[in-house]
Amino acid sequence: MANAVWDTTVPTLTPVRDEIDAVLADFVSAQEQSAPGAEMAPLFTTVRRLLFSNGKRLRPLLCVAGWHAAGAPGDSHAVLRVAAALELFQMFALIHDDVMDDSEARRGGPSAHRALAAAYLKAGGQRSRAETYGRGAAILLGDLLLVWSDEMLSGAGLGTRARARVLPLVDSMRTELVYGQYLDLLSTGRISQDVKAALRVARYKTAKYTVERPLHLGVALADGAAQLQQHCSDFAIPLGEAFQLRDDLLGVFGDPAQTGKPVGDDIREGKATVLLALAIQNASKAERRLLSTLVGDPNLKGEDIGRVRTVLEATGARQQVETMITTRRDAALAALERADLPPHVTETLTRVVWMATERHG
Repeated sequence: MANAVWDTTVPTLTPVRDEIDAVLADFVSAQEQSAPGAEMAPLFTTVRRLLFSNGKRLRPLLCVAGWHAAGAPGDSHAVLRVAAALELFQMFALIHDDVMDDSEARRGGPSAHRALAAAYLKAGGQRSRAETYGRGAAILLGDLLLVWSDEMLSGAGLGTRARARVLPLVDSMRTELVYGQYLDLLSTGRISQDVKAALRVARYKTAKYTVERPLHLGVALADGAAQLQQHCSDFAIPLGEAFQLRDDLLGVFGDPAQTGKPVGDDIREGKATVLLALAIQNASKAERRLLSTLVGDPNLKGEDIGRVRTVLEATGARQQVETMITTRRDAALAALERADLPPHVTETLTRVVWMATERHG
């Protein structure tokens, strides 16, 4: 394939996003052509808006980077499709996550269940059923994306040995994400100062799923050594935790125009983040009472979110999280240096580190 993504003499792998977008666009178009009728149009409209709306394509990029780290042998066809399958699985997870959290927005527009409810009303549906319909349709759409992810994997053209290496990792990644989501659900609404428990959620929900397993999959596609897999883990876990810690800060202090999500949703939902745990550890009695009263209230107004933010600042929790991000960023960079990967892979992963830890959206 005559493309910079697969030319190991170039300094980065960043053109992979265009390649993945092309694979996904062709796949979704083929699915729409075989759909049973025009009634499916809202599903495909929602999928396209979410799938092609400024997604970072981080998991596919890391999968390709892992493949390059192990020497990038063979044809890129299978790698692109395995990487694209990760993005379909990610969209399934986001849609279901938004249903569980009752989130209003995703990627600068309405969440899937809100968009589908609006489409239902526009088509003449009953207003009293719109919310229930939207949630149900979004769950089905998430399920459909999970099926599509499997279909993309099965059609990737993997040989018997490659399938034996890759599919168990896919299974582990999916299981770990569900465990992380369950731990997140279980802890939501429970005020706690347990930082270790919050980090455990971050490790399963984000670090392993977002960084470690995509790298492992790329290495497995290239039949890379076990030592390289370990180097990937040493890099991925601190980076993935830093990524989630940054996400926690953005959820409270970020700009919705850049994050694509309303600010303060984690506070309204009562998410048991590291940020909140540190604030509770350091809070005065009055500050604890305020947090206990406000955190987890779904009807909080802007001024109440501001009061919680003030406590998060005054207790030093925000700065402590920034320090934790820096520590983990430095650990990821040190692991990358020890791994002694090909220069273009090191360059790409270094950029990923800074993007993940210093991002604004």
